[in-house]
Order: sequence, then C-alpha cells, then structure tokens
Amino acid sequence: MSPSRSILLVGEGNFSFSASASQRYCETGTSITASCLQHQEEALRHEGAAENIQTIKDAGGAVHFEVDCTKLGECASLQGRVFDRVVFNFPHCGRKSGVKKNRDLLRNFFLSCIQVLAEDGEVHVTLCNGQGGTPVDQPKREWHNSWQVAAMAAEAQLILSAVRPFESGKHRSYKCTGYRSQDKGFHVEKALLHVFTLSLPYTAAETLQVEEAVEGEPVQYNIPAELSDYIFRGFLCSDSVHPVKLVQDFILQGLAEKWSVSMTTETIPFLLTARQLQTCCCGVGSTHCYWIQLLQKDLTSDTTDKEIDHGHTDTRETASDTCVTSERADRVRSKGAESLRSACSLDVDHEGESGLYMLRPSLLPQMEELLTKKEKVINTAGSHEEREGSSKSVEGNEEEEEKEVAAACVGCNSVTSLFGISGVVFRNVPISLWAMPAFHELLLRGVFPSESEPIKLLGDMLETLLAPHGVSVVTKKGGLRLMAQPMGLVGKVFVSNASDNNSHVTLTVSLNLDLLAVLLFSLPDWRLLWSRDPRFSNQFSLRPSPGMAFCPFSLFSEQFSFDISFWTGPTWEEKKFHAVVREASHGTVEQFKLIDNFSHPDLSQTSYCYRLVYHSHTNALSHTQALNFHKHLEALCSSRLQVTIR
Repeated sequence: MSPSRSILLVGEGNFSFSASASQRYCETGTSITASCLQHQEEALRHEGAAENIQTIKDAGGAVHFEVDCTKLGECASLQGRVFDRVVFNFPHCGRKSGVKKNRDLLRNFFLSCIQVLAEDGEVHVTLCNGQGGTPVDQPKREWHNSWQVAAMAAEAQLILSAVRPFESGKHRSYKCTGYRSQDKGFHVEKALLHVFTLSLPYTAAETLQVEEAVEGEPVQYNIPAELSDYIFRGFLCSDSVHPVKLVQDFILQGLAEKWSVSMTTETIPFLLTARQLQTCCCGVGSTHCYWIQLLQKDLTSDTTDKEIDHGHTDTRETASDTCVTSERADRVRSKGAESLRSACSLDVDHEGESGLYMLRPSLLPQMEELLTKKEKVINTAGSHEEREGSSKSVEGNEEEEEKEVAAACVGCNSVTSLFGISGVVFRNVPISLWAMPAFHELLLRGVFPSESEPIKLLGDMLETLLAPHGVSVVTKKGGLRLMAQPMGLVGKVFVSNASDNNSHVTLTVSLNLDLLAVLLFSLPDWRLLWSRDPRFSNQFSLRPSPGMAFCPFSLFSEQFSFDISFWTGPTWEEKKFHAVVREASHGTVEQFKLIDNFSHPDLSQTSYCYRLVYHSHTNALSHTQALNFHKHLEALCSSRLQVTIR
C-alpha cells in the first residue's frame, strides 16, 4: 500500500485486527478507521477490546461504534469521507444463519461500501475456505451451498480481481471472534482474502455518423449501433502498444529477417461498393457483409470536413469541401445503378441504394486498388523519364514512396519487399464464442520466383514465428491454412492472380491479428481486446514480447442463461436478430442457440425459442444486470423486428 492512504474496517469484534493494522501501518501515513455494529458498552465486553481500541487511537486512528456495514452511506461519522480500502473480515449474520442470509449480507455490504470507496479503491473480504464459491476454494462447495461472493459483488459493479491466502501471521495479535455471535473464532487456517475493485460501467451503444470518400465520391452513412465500439480506436497507429499492434510488429519483424516489408500509410475508407467486392474474390460471402444505406444528405446538400482515423496509421485525411450539384447527384445514382447490376451475382436483396455499399469485410479489394494505382504511378513515371531524360526524378516524397512500393511488389526480377496493409474489418456473422463482428486484418503480398517454392518458404517462416504459440500450418490446395485451438482458422496464405508470368507467383498472406493476440498473450476472451479498462491496456505499456501471459483483472465471472421466445410473421431474418442481441446485451452474449421452433398451421406464424448465455471478462455482470439486458432485448425485438414476445 502506498503512503497516505485510508483504510476503513467494518464488522470488527474485539478490534484486534484493526489494532494490528494500526501498528503495521503507523509509519506509512496510512489512516485507520475501525468500526463495529455494536454500541460501545457491548463492544467493550469483548476480551481485549479496550486495549485494542486504545492502541488504534494511540497510532492516530479512529474508532466508531454502531456502524451498520450495509448502510455506510447513512453513517453520520463517515459523511464526506472516501476510503482507499474497505475491509470486512469473516462476515457473518450471527448465530446459526444460513447461506442465503449471508449472501444477502455480502450483497448489501458491497452495495453500501461503494458509496464510501475511492475510484481506484479496493474492497477486501476474508472468508473461510469453501465459503466464497470460487475455484480457489479447496475443497470447493457446490455452487448453491456457497456464499457466491463474486456474484454478490457484481451486484454493486465490483469485480473480483485477486484471491490469495489470508496471512494471519502478519497480524500476530489478531484474535478472531464472532462465530455465531460468540467469542469463539472462525477457522482462519486456509482462509482466503478476496480483493474487489470497481468495474467500468457499461456504455450504451450509439449510431455513429461517418463521412468519407468512396471511389472519389463523398458519402455519408451510419455505423450500425452494435459496431459503434469497434471503430476509431486507433489500435494500429504508430505509437500504439495495444496487443494487436504488438502482434503485427512481431510478425513484420520476423518476416523482415527474410524480406523487407513496406506497410502503406494511406488511409482507406471503411466503406466498399458492391462492385469493388465483386471484382476481388476475398472469400467473404455477401451474407456475411454489413450492407449500408447511405444517408440521403449526400445527394442533396454540401458535405463537410471530417477528420477520419481508421486506426491502422498515424496519418490523417480530411474530406475536401465539395458541393454536390444535381449533376453529381445524377452521376452518383448512375454509378449506384451500375453497381447494382454488377452486384446481382452476389444474391443481395437491394432496395433503393441499400446493398450498394458495405462495411469492408476484407482489406483485399482496397489492397488490389492500391497496387493498381501504384503500378500506374511507376509506369507513368517511367514513360515521363524516358521523354524528359533520366536525370529528372518524380517530385514529392509520396510519389517516390509509391514508386518504391510498386516496384518492390510488382517487379518480376526478384522479391525485394512485401507490401502490407492492415486495419479493422467487419463480418456480419452469427453469435458464437469465437465469432467476431470486427477484427484487425493484416494483409501482405509479394511476387516470388516460382523456383524458390514460395508457399513452403512463407509457411516455414510463419510456422517458426507462430508454432510456439499453438498455431499449426496446414497445406491446402492453392495455399496454406493457419489453424489454432480452440478458435480454428487464424490466417491463410493463397496464390493471387496478379502475376501472369509462369516464372513468378504472387502470394497473399491474410492474418487475423485479434485471434493471434489472444494466442500470443494468453487472453481468455477476444472481447478483452476492445476493453477500455486501463487495467488491460497498462499490462502492455512496456511492449512485452509475445508469450507473456496476460493477468486477468476480473476473476471467476458468472455466466447467466436466459431464454427468449416469440412469434414471427411468414419471413424471419435471424441475422437481424443477432444484431439486436449484440446491441442490447452490450456484447455480453457469447453463446446463442435455437432450442425450439414451431410453425402454426393456420396463422402463418412461426414461434422461435433461443437460449442466450451472458458472460463478461471485462465488466461486472450480475444476475440483475444480465436480466436487465435481456428485458431490453425483448423490448428491441418487439419494436424493431415486429415480433410478439411469448
């Protein structure tokens, strides 16, 4: 404990623990406030209480009587004070009370103590071995027969951050009393100290409006609410120490031992057109795309400047002032119609401009366009130099960079560089444990001499880097698959059609940086990567090497299962239901299962029943909170999906 901190101890009996703590911290500037539920005369009847109270006062501490630990906010002697630590040793309702009463005591204590707890404070609760109901208790009681300490704390938005043995030896004068309201002590042997800290609150999903240029045209659209927490996070910017950036740096540094790697610094839009997706086979079906409806404002009014940071670069681009005239609006509509015709093969149900645009499901279409653009630049520059003389160079650092990257990637003599691009991509996938609606993709491309067996060469290099972390490289027709347990596919290497020269082959590497970060840093859940809690990000501030195990800051969080059933009309789109579930649950639903359905023969209606499992490794999730999320889900389903809740 750092100096000049304050400790509140509640539920004291003979004050021996508080007296020991006062002596232990007397030279650190720590303030001790001890309290008990009894009035003074009753408290002094405990053996040694008077001496212990005097010890506390002599060390500069304070003692308060008649303090109800379930109503700390109402205690007059504590008004206006906050504490860095609140301690409750061996809580008990007294006499022969059952586990339910003691659970209620814990829950009410937690709800009360957060009223006097500092923002970065801790709550310490010591329980006898077996009472807490966590895996640390050995032997562990059946769940229904434990005090369920982590679940009770979650009701007050507290998370269990640590469990360690209660070190009674550090408090030699401590004499435990109060078992069943007697001077008899609790079993302190193998007792466990549970440390709780405040969780960050859940933030409501919101619809974000984005403006950017797509194929040279300014567009404006809304990001779906369930994706609002996945954009503008800057995880891949140059100074980031986020795990996905550390994993990207680790892979690029490893590959750089064999080839030079050039990552683009050009900002690319989140939005793709259907034509862009169709012209590039990125292996993502249209059903897994987030199709976007453009805002009508783009066709009728001026666009405004907006700074966009897509999180994969430290550069910024702002859209220039553009007045969208009637002529331009016609061109946009014409382009939309052309895209609509070309996208028909994607089997998308289009309505107006819906389906013409999508959030990028892969970076491959934009990589293809960047390479085409850079190849044109170097070809144009070459022709210009032939006419003007070899002594002239292309002006501007950006043009030089484009020439170098293009020459490295599309040259046919030898491989001098891999061209790379990375950023967040979006997949409209069903909810499951390892299904990500958004993740960071790293794409690398190079032109290799066929005689060098490039697929094997790349596979060996990736295996050297990733095999120690549980990734296996599997040969498949036309390329490689990078597999890991339990998530499955984490990357692939495939032959691209960019090179028509039989003496050379163009290879593309696609890696899921989020899943690789889970593996390389031993994260229990990919959703931790999107946490805003500094207890997560601070663990990576010193840029640890892959292989460092993450230390969870929320332990033994509970799962809660709820069913939802409803009647639908003749048509039902389950993926819209997945979107509503993600939004209503704040991303806490990790398992989703259809357990029953029934079609009414006369009413043209179908009943569906789904089972949802709520769980969070980042925020406190209590039964009450999960139930509130579930009720909100029912309300959203009724209003947005026009279903009848059963």
